[in-house]
Amino acid sequence: MASTETPSPAKGRAGDDGGNHDLAGLEAGLDALDSVQTQRASFKEVLLEKVVPPLTAVALVLVIWQTLVSTEVTEEGSLPAPSAVWDSVSDLWMQGTLLEIVWTSVSRGLLGFLLALAIGTPLGLLVARVKFVRAAIGPILSGLQSLPSVAWVPPAVIWLGLNNQMMYAVILLGAVPSIANGLVSGVNQVPPLFLRAGRTMGATGLKGTWFIVMPAALPGYVAGLKQGWAFSWRSLMAAEIIASSPDLGLGLGQLLENGRNNSDMPGVFLAILLILVVGIAIDLLIFSPLERAILRGRGLLVKS
Repeated sequence: MASTETPSPAKGRAGDDGGNHDLAGLEAGLDALDSVQTQRASFKEVLLEKVVPPLTAVALVLVIWQTLVSTEVTEEGSLPAPSAVWDSVSDLWMQGTLLEIVWTSVSRGLLGFLLALAIGTPLGLLVARVKFVRAAIGPILSGLQSLPSVAWVPPAVIWLGLNNQMMYAVILLGAVPSIANGLVSGVNQVPPLFLRAGRTMGATGLKGTWFIVMPAALPGYVAGLKQGWAFSWRSLMAAEIIASSPDLGLGLGQLLENGRNNSDMPGVFLAILLILVVGIAIDLLIFSPLERAILRGRGLLVKS
């Protein structure tokens, strides 16, 4: 005979409380999985992880460099001592021309990069979003990206002469394809679900591009910007080395070429080191913080 007993109110409340407790625990666990706890690294951690390793690498390079000079592994005059390069730095600093030389090239490079950014971004969006344009221009952009920047210097000199416009033209021809291709790559990686969700909410056309496509394509776009800056800087150095003129002012490329013409190896190494330092500084001051901000916004950066 089936039992006709019904659960007592106390038992029912106990069961409900247990279920609610389990549900609350499950929700808390899911929230903990969804959220990524970010915390600022301490000064000691920053020092050990970001400052000490590059300084150690620089010290090691200097030791090896000085050892090669002291043991006369190479012919005399082919490899200057670090102290000779430092003397060249001191001479330029005492003359008051060191910062002027660096700024001449940096200002050209940054302005050329901004122009390339203004052209490459809409071009990349057009190639990424319009099938006909992608079929027509996509292979050309890839070919231009693989073309050495130095190849554009002779025609640019013939077309525009020895002036700053020629420098900017070489930078644009070297950097625009990289920026556009980086954005195309980023757009290609946008999940179709994002686009469908955007259309459902009314984000179509330019609104969909601004609010859906561009934020989702940011990682690829920033990678393209970073590569675009590298192409801008290399293109500028090639232009300054080949097309040197007193009217253009003295930049790092001209400094390198002057050192070669005068057989001044300390001056040559000084120019090479300054070109390297500027490239590293731009990456550390602009692109690395930008990449960290994007990763942090996506919950992919645990420590900052």
